[in-house]
Amino acid sequence: MKPLEGLRILSLEHIGAAPYGTMFLADLGAEVIKVESPATGGDLARYTRPYPLGEADSVYFQGFNTNKRSVMLDLKDAEGHAQFLQLVKTADAVVNNLRGDQPTKLGIDYPTLKSANPAIVCAHISAFGRDNSRASRPGYDFVIQAETGLMSLTGEPDKPPSRIGPSMVDFMTGMVAMTGLLACVMRAKQTGIGCDLDTSLFEVGLHQLNYSASWHLNEGMVPTRLARSAHFSSSPVQTCRAADGWVYVMCMNDKFWEALADAVGRPDWKNDPRFHTNDQRFANRTDLTEELDGVFSTDTVHNWIERLGKIVPMAPVYDIVQALANPFVAEIGMIGNVPHPLRPDFRMLSNPLRIDGERPAQVSCSALGADNEALLGTPAPRSRRGAK
Repeated sequence: MKPLEGLRILSLEHIGAAPYGTMFLADLGAEVIKVESPATGGDLARYTRPYPLGEADSVYFQGFNTNKRSVMLDLKDAEGHAQFLQLVKTADAVVNNLRGDQPTKLGIDYPTLKSANPAIVCAHISAFGRDNSRASRPGYDFVIQAETGLMSLTGEPDKPPSRIGPSMVDFMTGMVAMTGLLACVMRAKQTGIGCDLDTSLFEVGLHQLNYSASWHLNEGMVPTRLARSAHFSSSPVQTCRAADGWVYVMCMNDKFWEALADAVGRPDWKNDPRFHTNDQRFANRTDLTEELDGVFSTDTVHNWIERLGKIVPMAPVYDIVQALANPFVAEIGMIGNVPHPLRPDFRMLSNPLRIDGERPAQVSCSALGADNEALLGTPAPRSRRGAK
């Protein structure tokens, strides 16, 4: 038995944040039902290219939607809304990641749904929130990274600000929302009373500033990008150039710094006045980088990892191909086969959780509207995507 079996979640979700979060609930056993609109042809991620999987499905879409079911309903239609309310009566939570002004208009907030189910938890994910001057503004991960300062901390100091590669604000917002959802569902099961739960990409993105924000708010420090993707206060914590690539070294304390100096045959570094303490190493980062490159450039990435990997925290700097081909990824089972009707050999990253040593099983998401008959007793309405 998966830990969330018996939990039913309805999700009006698309693209990233909510689908990523509810996928974890589904992988852990919750029945997650995607409520998809005929007007859009369902979740827009179904049409995200460059790799389609037949009609109304894609490789991108499956990456956010394992173990989920799908019904197609038009909530703006009286019959569709009535069918939705029938599902609400049997559900524990309703999730959406629509624009902030939409949940109330569509009647998917707690004041509207509590008459159908007083214990329902309504979890809202939006770009900026539902109760402020930006409620009607659209927004996505990358624009949030720009405004919350995350781009100002990403990349090299002599280059333009950069976004974080993957959609980390989407992913983090989805997980923050699911943490809140599960907490509120626990309370609702005890009290019989549900609630509205809100979070936004902006709030979660800003929250990722964490210690950088605390430093600025309390000490006036203005963190900036540092060369070699270095740490804000500890050194050496940075990339180092090897003979055939890059390694990332993390000496977060004097113990690891001294171990590194001994292991690379430079015990003199420990007594060098430029590098004796962390503050001195941080103040002399340019000199330290030259010294480190001089040593690490004499051998390959592989050899340095073999030589130092058990002595100091360090890793090779891999590209996507190398990262997924890493033998350690196979050893821990982080890539699994998730057969798809059109691709029996379809592979995906496995769920990163393990329960009693086992990762949750994954199956591909249902086709668009495939569960209307089973859950509602009526066929799915015709998709109007592309109709004139």
